[in-house]
Amino acid sequence: MGRYLNVGNAGFTAMTRGMYVDKTELIAFINGTLGTTDKLTCVSRPRRFGKSFAAKMLCAYYDKSCDSRALFEKYRIAEDESFERYLNKYDVLCLDITHFISRAPDIRSIVKDINALVTEEVHQAYPDVKREAVLSDMLYSVAEATGNKFIVIIDEWDALFREAKDDPELHKEYIYFLRGLFKNSGQTDKMIEAAYMTGILPIKKYGHQSAVSDFREYTMIAPRKLARFTGFTEDEVKELCRENGMDFQKMKFWYDGYSFRRLKSVYNPESVMEAIKNEEFGSYWTRTETYESLKIYIELNEDGLREAIVQMLGGGHIKINAGSFQNDMTSIKVKDDVLTLLVHLGYLTYDAEEQAVFIPNEEVRQEFLLAVTTGRHREVAKMIRNSDRLLEQTLQGNEEAVAAAIEEAHAMGAAPLFYNNEQALRSVIRFAYLCCVDEYLRFEELPSGKGYADIVYFPKRNSDLPLLLIELKWDKEVGGAIRQVKERNYPMALRDYGGDILLVGISYEEQSKKHSCRIERVRQSR
Repeated sequence: MGRYLNVGNAGFTAMTRGMYVDKTELIAFINGTLGTTDKLTCVSRPRRFGKSFAAKMLCAYYDKSCDSRALFEKYRIAEDESFERYLNKYDVLCLDITHFISRAPDIRSIVKDINALVTEEVHQAYPDVKREAVLSDMLYSVAEATGNKFIVIIDEWDALFREAKDDPELHKEYIYFLRGLFKNSGQTDKMIEAAYMTGILPIKKYGHQSAVSDFREYTMIAPRKLARFTGFTEDEVKELCRENGMDFQKMKFWYDGYSFRRLKSVYNPESVMEAIKNEEFGSYWTRTETYESLKIYIELNEDGLREAIVQMLGGGHIKINAGSFQNDMTSIKVKDDVLTLLVHLGYLTYDAEEQAVFIPNEEVRQEFLLAVTTGRHREVAKMIRNSDRLLEQTLQGNEEAVAAAIEEAHAMGAAPLFYNNEQALRSVIRFAYLCCVDEYLRFEELPSGKGYADIVYFPKRNSDLPLLLIELKWDKEVGGAIRQVKERNYPMALRDYGGDILLVGISYEEQSKKHSCRIERVRQSR
């Protein structure tokens, strides 16, 4: 077994000795691409979302220098008809780009180092084949002489773009190296049976073209058939919670929220595992990298970025055009580029049907709050502090103070510029009551009585706080909101809650630009 060629199955063996969620069906997907025009696969995910786990698993399965049958027989891949056909049948090149970066005295020599070290190891494995100076030529010569094709696995393929983001010449040298392996159709088909690349970012674009265009890409914007391998599915998390005595609803609140066209509920795998190991919910994934990485991007002076962050902190979804992003961290031209980058980094999730982004869960929301309250967005930080006071004033029934606070939130940019309908008013309310997410679960358009309650904040389990039922009115007398609630019997529909209910009516008068508020408490015995 070598360092880069046929590294064995020790990495996957170690993974399966602890808690392991069976993702081996990914192997069946890759088996279906072997030797076809779809044989080049690039998967991009945020850090700590299992990229290296998948790479080690594939190495263990294909590597002909080891026997991995017993290792895989207990997992789902063993039931697939392709299992026996390709098990431990190939020479596997496994290149971890972060490894090369960490050992290089000068990052500018990385590409030359990779080429020299890997070429030498391949030549040592096949000493009877003429030694070539270029890795792609070496692989081709081996394939020509022996008939053996390679499977190439490149982990963290984009690390070089991230670590040397201001060195375009190095980027170009690296792209040419990859093209030598994967772009020369005549050579590639003869020497490579399949390739699997992982990274945080998709393959860099030059204009509208991919730098290595023959790869099939599966990203956080469009994971397609590989959505269920992007993180943990809801069923997988339910089973983990059942086996380990964890509260599933809390797990969902903290780590769910990544949403794809084929799968609407995907969890952050790193954080789920850490919560189980520590028997405690909290921020785990975000601690693996300082919040400065998030702060850098949300402080960029792009038009509309501050307003977008405000709306997302309030639970809103922001429409974006993800197509202009060049898949690097330097070609940031507009707000949509920033938000698209944050999707790939895992700080936002993308709804393909709505073509909009939003903050996925409590763990990430806390990271956003930390970044904005300690950064340059002082107005946003002030809004967050005001939100705490607003909740106190609402609970105390201080109608004038509540109206004034919502008016201030509107004036500070908590809603779109077209503040001329009830939806815009709803946007303000979401943000004004931002602090409620710590103690409440928010529901909108909740079926209740004879109609729909605009916004309902349900206290979380074991809370003594009252339920908040907020009814919105546009250019109508605020008392009408409370009357509507009573006439439609909203409190009766929520009687199963068992505790007190605060009826909060909020109205906006377009001509005067004034907000008004009415609050009534409905007391219920617990």
